[in-house]
Amino acid sequence: MSEDSVAKPRIHWFARLEHRLHAWRERWARRRGRSATILPFPGYGGTGWVRVVGRVLIVPPRRRTENGEYASVRGWRSFVGIPIGFAKAQVTICGQTHEVIADRGGVIDAVIPAELAPGWQSFTMSVEGQEPVDATAFIVADDVGFGVLSDIDDTVMVTALPRPFVAAWNSFVIDEHARQPVPGMAVLLDQLIQQNPGSPIIYVSTGAWNVAPTLTRFMSRHLFPSGAMLLTDWGPTHDRWFRSGREHKLTNLRRIATEFPHMKWLLIGDDGQHDEAIYGEFMQEHPELVAGVAIRQLSTAEAMLAGGRAASDDHSDLTAPWVAASDGAGLRERLTDVGILRS
Repeated sequence: MSEDSVAKPRIHWFARLEHRLHAWRERWARRRGRSATILPFPGYGGTGWVRVVGRVLIVPPRRRTENGEYASVRGWRSFVGIPIGFAKAQVTICGQTHEVIADRGGVIDAVIPAELAPGWQSFTMSVEGQEPVDATAFIVADDVGFGVLSDIDDTVMVTALPRPFVAAWNSFVIDEHARQPVPGMAVLLDQLIQQNPGSPIIYVSTGAWNVAPTLTRFMSRHLFPSGAMLLTDWGPTHDRWFRSGREHKLTNLRRIATEFPHMKWLLIGDDGQHDEAIYGEFMQEHPELVAGVAIRQLSTAEAMLAGGRAASDDHSDLTAPWVAASDGAGLRERLTDVGILRS
């Protein structure tokens, strides 16, 4: 069979429409003299490599208050940037510059060879000849055997994300300073990292990359430990209306399992989405890589907003501890009981 005779996958019409809309918005912005910029997000890496994450956008200037500080941001402002699909960006690490290409939504997610010391390290990213911007990644040493992977929505931040209208309200309307952390979760995560020096924390969310800057400011304001951040794009794929959040989380879990085959992970989530099913499936696939699972139980009101709770399964036959509680303090107590945390 000739190469020409192989049928190419047909791109969903909504994806084509989205691409045309972004292309029109980009032309409109460039005619007004605006240029692209790159927003870096925290990445991670290991010996000899680093996963670089960012997004290329044309963004409106942020409004300032009378005293010169940036004004508080409502959620919808995070979505007005114009993604620049297939943009070429430059990443400079250890004095060497590498060219990477964004995807259709302007997202950069690339693995670059680099020899960096363990811990948080800095490098630069640039696009279209603009001034380079600083980016960071957490490098995991070969002798580190424990890591934390945590959901964000309703696990560290109260969002009630699964119900579409509530998700829209939280994402587009609510002022970022009005968002509330889950009580005790910052203390729990900080204690886990303090007791395991050199261990990474990776935040995985079904939220859109658009809200990554808002999430970063939220976590800093509420004293959550810094970590790599893996979000997704809410837009359509080549064959469906919207991306699968479940698939996004499982794909990243399986990728991390390949990247760090010597490490055990504490998986933290909640019972309002698919976290229990996702973590259970991953534990069955890689029982040797799971140190434990900690599930935050939603309150009755939160569960109603989130569209209900996930069905509760029997976890007694699992190879690693599985604990649940309504907040960070309760999870700290349960994790101490099973030996994952020290009292």
